[in-house]
Amino acid sequence: MTSSEFPVTTTRPALIGWRNAVFAAFFVAGLGLASWMSRVPAVRDGLGLDTIQVGILIFGLSAGSVIGLLIAAGMLARFGARRAMLVSVSLSATGLVLMGVGVSLVPSAPFVFAALAVFGIGMGSLDVMMNVEGAAAERAIGRTLMPLMHACFSLGTVTGALGGAAASAWQVSVFWHLLVMAVLVLGTIVVAVRFLPVSVESTDKADAPPRAWRERLRDSLAVWRDRKLLLIGVIVLGMTFAEGSANDWLALASVDGHGFSNTDGAIVFGVFVAAMTVGRVIGGPVLDRFGRVVVLRACAGIGITGLVLFILAPNTPLVFVGTVLWGLGASLGFPVGMSAAADDTKNAAARVSAVAIIGYFAFLVGPPVLGLLGESWGILNALYLILVLMVLAGLAAPAARPKASARD
Repeated sequence: MTSSEFPVTTTRPALIGWRNAVFAAFFVAGLGLASWMSRVPAVRDGLGLDTIQVGILIFGLSAGSVIGLLIAAGMLARFGARRAMLVSVSLSATGLVLMGVGVSLVPSAPFVFAALAVFGIGMGSLDVMMNVEGAAAERAIGRTLMPLMHACFSLGTVTGALGGAAASAWQVSVFWHLLVMAVLVLGTIVVAVRFLPVSVESTDKADAPPRAWRERLRDSLAVWRDRKLLLIGVIVLGMTFAEGSANDWLALASVDGHGFSNTDGAIVFGVFVAAMTVGRVIGGPVLDRFGRVVVLRACAGIGITGLVLFILAPNTPLVFVGTVLWGLGASLGFPVGMSAAADDTKNAAARVSAVAIIGYFAFLVGPPVLGLLGESWGILNALYLILVLMVLAGLAAPAARPKASARD
């Protein structure tokens, strides 16, 4: 889907509504994800799993997310953003409820694995859709908004993490916690999608030949031959691994590696996503001043420093300092990668989808790999793997340079 497929939206209220709808989509995506991630220690305890088994369980989310990424461009082409996004969030909400059932009501690791896969399909496809919509809204409004949109995702994760910490402290079961979150997520998106513009394509589906969308989907696969796009994917891979590893393992690493309680582990995760949010809120002006390449390299350095501090911290204050630096360092990689992928508006959905697939490879491979390493060497030592990928992301930073910019 390219920007030309949207109607020309000129009224300020329509533009604001479009922008706010995308903000809402990013927020509920973060809310849903963090609601699950913040309860990983409780899930581990409730199902009686070891570290390797937790990694395998999280693999269900990763695998489902990749499936969602693969089908997102086709869903957008066939159904349009409104209906496709509603379907994606419905799947995510269903997955949340089923996860709660599989943990609290009918404890079953295989059931939770399947529920995570359903949740992941919804989250993965939504990820592509909201980034495509965000890039289109950004161009229509004429302002840099992508970092702020991803800040809404981080704000959602902060809210979800705090909700998870509160649920843990008040001994709310995983089922009731995730059920409430699912209702909030779905209810918010039902209202928000009404403010998305209807694409020209989606108004004439009945008259379009059946092959039209298949041809567009097949043509979109050609973006994988773009070397620069693949390097942008390396940036997103490294930074997403740093972010995703925190989502999957930070709470548990705090509990098992530093002796924190489950509630304190959820709080550490909340500090991480709060740092991510701050980094993304201030990211727009910082990027405008210094350029993508300089900022990405600085983020890689900050993130590496934070990781080392978190792993080696001899006391609680340094654990939190390391967590903050880790969050700040990982904050801008994904939104900058999405913006860079959308610089070329031709086949925007396919380009964003391709980069997101590369980034989500970290979610697919990361959980079981870190779980295996954590079981053998300890979860804190396993986190050193993240350093390698962040170094690669810093080295690939020049690929994100805008075509018309010589500033970097």
